[in-house]
Amino acid sequence: MAEVGRFLTQPEGSFFLFGPRGTGKSTWLRQHFPEALWLDLLDPELSLRLLANPSLLREMLEAQPQTEHVVIDEVQRAPELLTLVHQLIEERRARFALTGSSARKLKRSGVDLLAGRAGLRAMHPFLAAELGPAFELGRALQFGLLPLVWSAPEPRETLRGYVGLYLREEVQQEGLVRRIDYFSRFLEAISFSHGALLNLSEVARECQVSRKTVEGYLEILEDLLLAFRLPVFTKRAQRQLAAHPKFYLFDAGVFQSLRPRGLLDSPAEVGGQALEGLVAQHLRAWVDLSREANQLYYWRTRAGNEVDFVVYGESGFWAIEVKSSAAIQPKDLSGLRAFGADYPEASLLLLHGGRDRYLRDKVLCWPVDAFLRGLRPGQPIR
Repeated sequence: MAEVGRFLTQPEGSFFLFGPRGTGKSTWLRQHFPEALWLDLLDPELSLRLLANPSLLREMLEAQPQTEHVVIDEVQRAPELLTLVHQLIEERRARFALTGSSARKLKRSGVDLLAGRAGLRAMHPFLAAELGPAFELGRALQFGLLPLVWSAPEPRETLRGYVGLYLREEVQQEGLVRRIDYFSRFLEAISFSHGALLNLSEVARECQVSRKTVEGYLEILEDLLLAFRLPVFTKRAQRQLAAHPKFYLFDAGVFQSLRPRGLLDSPAEVGGQALEGLVAQHLRAWVDLSREANQLYYWRTRAGNEVDFVVYGESGFWAIEVKSSAAIQPKDLSGLRAFGADYPEASLLLLHGGRDRYLRDKVLCWPVDAFLRGLRPGQPIR
């Protein structure tokens, strides 16, 4: 695959770079810091040596005084190093890039993320605009946009193995759950909640485990950066609103891999979930990479009016609905019209599966393919 330019900007000082496995953190760092001292904590031998003797890091730097940058890959595997890293940053020995695919160990260790001495960045799956002409909507819906999967000669097999990688290395080896079979059942059950209001009691009944257990499983997913929740938009609320957040897996391909199929599952329903999730992951990345004070929400009233996404912040105010169909019916605009009545300041967008762009009832109807291709961090949604 041709080299892809990522929208992530290089911080000036030391920084954490969080993101799920396979999002391209190491590739990006090798491009930007080719001369760095590189410590890969996925190497069991190196990880054990540093855990036994964290001061080995100082000795390595002293042996290479010309070193300007240090990369510690998967730093959550040795959080004890961060105390020494903090000292070395204070001494201005080097700039550190610290990657992680899980915040769980850092949280459990009480790490303060270097007391603000290091910036925070996140690596997401590819954006359509990063891929440019290579982006294919149908392929993205089927296999997602993980660089690891997108560049694979057999993306289906790579995607199937990706979930197994997390189950084996992050969940099972770290002893995060007692029964891996229960957690596997939870992953299948939670996939039905992708793009929907999250009801943990229903998921618990489906898994035949307690609600508390499901809450713990969901926390693991979020700590591993594999899922996120959207809160309801409540600013200046004029109606009674839903209480539950919406749930999304972080990548459309991971959703497709986890979602069970059967005779009663409509391809249109599953495809609609995948499309909404693909838009969600793009908007989430746009919010994060734009480095402005924007937030992503959804909106739903107790009466049933709903808007899939609300983007609110310094960059603007947008309400966005996603429909996989090319033909837009009046009912498809009802949620946006209700939102526009309450918030006339908002720009109203409906993303559809067709090719035409037009204005209907003050709603800009926009092909979802064109919208995703044009979404760039630092630029307004338009």
